Amino acid sequence: MILTAAKTPDEYIACHRAGSWQRVYAEALRAVVHESAPQLEERLKWGHLVYFNAADEPVLLIRIEPQRLLFGFWQGQRLRHIEPQLRPGGKYQMATLELREGTVLDRAEMLQLVAEAAELGWDQG
Repeated sequence: MILTAAKTPDEYIACHRAGSWQRVYAEALRAVVHESAPQLEERLKWGHLVYFNAADEPVLLIRIEPQRLLFGFWQGQRLRHIEPQLRPGGKYQMATLELREGTVLDRAEMLQLVAEAAELGWDQG
């Protein structure tokens, strides 16, 4: 876990160097989440951005690290039909997309991934 002095999601983004590839990707993914699933509540939790559904269940995360950025989904193993590069791991049905500098993302695919993730409840897994 990478700890920061940030206390809010905006501060979390701001504490990373402006123009760095990680910050650019995080800002883009954050915009995708807000557009595709505005019903999710954004919080700074466990040292990174976590998005929660109305049942207060974590749905997805954005975590900036020195050499990579993680875009993770608590029910991500059920989303591999959209993004086969989601790597399973951890508890629940977690799967994570590991992004490195130069990773190409398809915006429409990310919008679909987030929208479907927001619809998956834990009781369905």
